[in-house]
Amino acid sequence: MARIAGVNIPTAKKIEVALTYIFGIGRKTAQDICTKSGVASDRRVHELSDEEVAKIREVIDRDYLVEGELRREVGVNIKRLMDLGCYRGLRHRKGLPVRGQSTKQNARTRKGKRKTVANKKK
Repeated sequence: MARIAGVNIPTAKKIEVALTYIFGIGRKTAQDICTKSGVASDRRVHELSDEEVAKIREVIDRDYLVEGELRREVGVNIKRLMDLGCYRGLRHRKGLPVRGQSTKQNARTRKGKRKTVANKKK
């Protein structure tokens, strides 16, 4: 198994798809990495030589923010919004949708499981 950016990438898949297992790398970024490192994107991971894997690892380390560093940066950005007390920060703090979505019917992903409130007794 090839290990890139602290992640074991699957060996049976094409390199373009296998790189997407790394947090912060999608299909387009994976294609760009293959182009920069000079590796054909349709080759499978187990077909790559150690030098090619090293080239890919070097390109990722040099040009992209991935895994732990990216997660840390995102967390810091969210914390900054919360400390500022801006609208987006308040929404993060309350656990509600941040980007203008309606909360009347849906938003269960952000709000969590429904908390049923009993009716008022007559």
